[in-house]
Amino acid sequence: MARPPINPFLRADPSQRARRLARALVSDIVAYHPQKREDGLRDGTLRQRFREDIKKSYEEYVEQVGRELAESAPHFQDALNDILAGGRRLF
Repeated sequence: MARPPINPFLRADPSQRARRLARALVSDIVAYHPQKREDGLRDGTLRQRFREDIKKSYEEYVEQVGRELAESAPHFQDALNDILAGGRRLF
């Protein structure tokens, strides 16, 4: 008989896991660069200011969830819009 995982998140479906990971990665960007985010939102330069941070985080995301899921689901883009852009559709 198989034992259930100790951590219930370990058995989550891949899409749910990808969504959580995307939100965590983007939240980390915001946590490390709050002033840069505020300036980017104010000046309308968010995409340019965070280009490298977004690229690195997306690469990590793809590595962990796989290219197929990363490209077929909008989780990373949704996290960028919801968290980094404060609900605006900039990405």
